Amino acid sequence: MTPWAGLWGLAAAGVLLLPTIEGWFQFAGLRWLFIFLLAFFLSTGMVPLCHWAARRLGLIDRPDHRKRHAQPTPKLGGIAVYLGVLGALAANSILLEGMGAVLAAATLMLCVGLIDDWRGVPAPVRLIVQFAAVAVVMASGRILTLFPPTTVGFLIDIVVTALWIIGITNAFNFFDGMDGLAGGLTVVIAGFMGVMAFQTAQPLLGRFAMALIGAVLGFLLYNWRWRRPALIFLGDGGSAFIGFVLACLAVKGNWADNNPVVSLSNPLLIFGVLIFDMIHITAARLLSGRVRSFREWIDYVGTDHLHHRLIEIFGSERMTVWFILGLNGILGLAAVALRHARTVDAVLLILQAVMILLLVTLLEHHAHRHRAP
Repeated sequence: MTPWAGLWGLAAAGVLLLPTIEGWFQFAGLRWLFIFLLAFFLSTGMVPLCHWAARRLGLIDRPDHRKRHAQPTPKLGGIAVYLGVLGALAANSILLEGMGAVLAAATLMLCVGLIDDWRGVPAPVRLIVQFAAVAVVMASGRILTLFPPTTVGFLIDIVVTALWIIGITNAFNFFDGMDGLAGGLTVVIAGFMGVMAFQTAQPLLGRFAMALIGAVLGFLLYNWRWRRPALIFLGDGGSAFIGFVLACLAVKGNWADNNPVVSLSNPLLIFGVLIFDMIHITAARLLSGRVRSFREWIDYVGTDHLHHRLIEIFGSERMTVWFILGLNGILGLAAVALRHARTVDAVLLILQAVMILLLVTLLEHHAHRHRAP
């Protein structure tokens, strides 16, 4: 890969920005498609340059006993995704429509992640930065409203909002361990959120989701290749940026009319795979005694996440990735079905999702016991 390999992508982005072409998309009511294509071509064009820069700066992910790749790989792909999203949103004035705070906080997450990729950042410092980014988002009015509008209810909403955003951000980062997995999950999760945003008359969220999908698909051309290893990784900066944006989109959205239970159930289902993995590894590490304190938990680095466990069953990275994406797709379809559902329907679909994930857990443990001897 050379810096010139992405010129066609940048050229296509330039063509899209011509007033005549952009005007046609606006006139046809296809602004969302324009945003998607612009983000895709910008990201596609920037990845080769990021690949070149990562090698010059030494931002290389080298193989070790915890990692599955067999050759040193640049890890600056998150910059291409970021620039694709930023360019598409800025060209459509979406930053002026209330999403500036989210992108500013996500930029902070990206920068700290890049420093972590370069020199390493202690886990407590990363956590402090995450709380600072959440504070920026909440200061702009993006807070979950799950409890009555009292002082105590407001404080609980703040705590739940912070836990949601930080939890999803870190859970997503855990899945950046196989070619195509983090990017594929982004497309699936953002895709369902985009569909639901347009269905519930929230075009701003839908367009933001389309920008993220387009930029990540441009990156996946280089990261998830047929029977060949990835040319570039997202890196901690890219996964932190994407996870943070996805979590904030869920907070900002109103996913059901006048039904808080249904509105809460939608993101729980769409992010079900991430939530399940976080709960599973936390319980397993505590019960096994591998971690005994919060400090040990945030410092712990292991190979016990969902994709690590499933590859023992399938023996194939590609099969493992497809299974996780399919599982996330099943839960996402249940979320879409909740749009006009009653509270009891939401509860039943949540129970169904829990049962599906429990069956996956039983399958994992059976395979682990079978392989142990």
